[in-house]
Amino acid sequence: MLYTKETESREVKELGGLWKFRADDSGGSKLGFEESWHIRPLEETGYVIDMPVPSSFNDITQDRKLRDFVGCVWYEKNFIPPKHWKMVKQRIFLKFESAHYHSTAWLNGQHIVSHEGGHLPFQAEVTRLIHFGSVNRITVAINNTLTPETLPPGTIKHPRNPNKYPKGYFAQNYFMDFFNYAGIHRPVKLHTTPNLYIDDITIVTNVTKTTGIVDYVIHVKGSSCSSMVSYNIRLLDADGHEVAIGQTASGQLLVPNANLWWPYTMSDHPAYLYTLKVRIEDKTSIDVYDLAVGIRTVKLNKTKFLINDKPFYFLGIGKHEDADIRGRGFDYPIMVKDINLMKWLGINSFRTNHYPYAEEILDLCDRHGIVVIDESTAVGMKKAENFGDISFYNHISVMEELVSRDKNHPSVVMWSVANEPNSTLAVAGPYMKNIIKYTKLLDSTRPVTLVTGGDLKARFDQAAKYGDVICMNTYYSWYGDDGHLDVIYKQAEANLREWFDMYQRPVIQAEYGAGCIAGFHTDPPVMFSEEYQEEFLKEYFRVFDELRREFLVGEMVWVFADFMTHQSTKLAGGNTKGILTRQRQPKSVAKIIKQRYHQIGNSTTTESADQAYCQSKCKNAK
Repeated sequence: MLYTKETESREVKELGGLWKFRADDSGGSKLGFEESWHIRPLEETGYVIDMPVPSSFNDITQDRKLRDFVGCVWYEKNFIPPKHWKMVKQRIFLKFESAHYHSTAWLNGQHIVSHEGGHLPFQAEVTRLIHFGSVNRITVAINNTLTPETLPPGTIKHPRNPNKYPKGYFAQNYFMDFFNYAGIHRPVKLHTTPNLYIDDITIVTNVTKTTGIVDYVIHVKGSSCSSMVSYNIRLLDADGHEVAIGQTASGQLLVPNANLWWPYTMSDHPAYLYTLKVRIEDKTSIDVYDLAVGIRTVKLNKTKFLINDKPFYFLGIGKHEDADIRGRGFDYPIMVKDINLMKWLGINSFRTNHYPYAEEILDLCDRHGIVVIDESTAVGMKKAENFGDISFYNHISVMEELVSRDKNHPSVVMWSVANEPNSTLAVAGPYMKNIIKYTKLLDSTRPVTLVTGGDLKARFDQAAKYGDVICMNTYYSWYGDDGHLDVIYKQAEANLREWFDMYQRPVIQAEYGAGCIAGFHTDPPVMFSEEYQEEFLKEYFRVFDELRREFLVGEMVWVFADFMTHQSTKLAGGNTKGILTRQRQPKSVAKIIKQRYHQIGNSTTTESADQAYCQSKCKNAK
């Protein structure tokens, strides 16, 4: 699914703002479906409130029950389509960039689409359902209930003791450490295409000496005869100059003296982007779509992660889409602030813990030279029931949608199929083997990994061996040997070496970190103080500095900013392992990260990358 944007042949009407909202608090959240709330205005079904879109609904009101609500909520939006859309022969689609978790949508009372899972887009063609010259009504029902088969999984607990629990009481349990925010999290768009339109574009790049290679495949819809469609493909450089052309639905473009896409810590001229301009035409329709293209390669050897055949070291961070009030709702100021903070700190990479992030974030990473490990929604798979057939097919669907959406982003260098599954279970091995195998069928150009958690011994793991890179989460002196900083070096070094010795492939420390309450100071350091967080990271740094000369290809501190979790006596105000507060203010450890990352990043800037850039500019000028 191509990103929805306006072009010469396409228009977009964003439907964000205030929507009508109500939660179905009847037993089992069935009342809305039983009474068909979608066939009439939502306010006729009962009391409604205003709800901003995009945002999570949980933190918008002062209602404690709504914050922790589990079940079905209903949204409604009225709109009037542009009058001139009626005058043009075209298709009209309604697209949701993300809604969590199970969504069902209607337009003017007619069902148009259902979608399982959050964090990825879905849409439906609504051309024949649109009413021009009058108000149209969108109704959406979203159920955030997590079950053993959903990704992420969860369970519903129904205590039976009437002396302890009120009638109808139940609780949602889940096995991830972040809050299960829900709602319409990303923009909703009404958009048009011509009757003949570009449905998908796939780009694969390569490099031979100084020549860039861009293989492309264009899929179109709306034509009864493919031979009647003409193609005009132009590749433009950053200055708008044409460097290659094509005239077929698939082909190869050669770019002499190509400017390569580099991470910003590997070149003084990073993130170079070309523009692929695609124009298709038949007797009645013309469609145009532009796509940013970064020419780069990703390869592995036994001890290195290579971008454009040069070693890349992940100076990384773990993240969440999480902020005050809006929860997991998309927000441009937060997105841009986070990118600016990452570059200020010297961060050159992050993993989309533990779900796909908004595509706008990936666009920024493409433009800024920040590398991304793109992760699925498979987190919290702890029990054998989470590895059944239904989970497997849900997982397959997530990987299909994820790869389809993000395959053309040069910033995305690796897929992560899961975070901390219980890979000691016998069922986990064949399950993850097949998920990884299928992901490689979807995209053979990027490595695939899964992230292993805890102090798991390599010899007991059933799944990590199927990944191309070993990614490891450990928290020595935090979860175990609490407060004993002196154990970190020995335990972390031994653990990382064991995994490399077992599997002989590059290793990334994908998570490590300590909780820290901003402003809490102690000397000597104790847990949750800013001093303890500093000393914790320094002990890990000793290990990294030794092993990055051997097989370690990255370090990714957990976590970028404090974030909200479920309520627990162990988590006061959420997870506080951030090097920044939830409001994006630096803790003292941020200065240590900044100094380290900039120092290592500057030392890994490749002379050859800058020389190649200068040489190509000189030749083009001639």
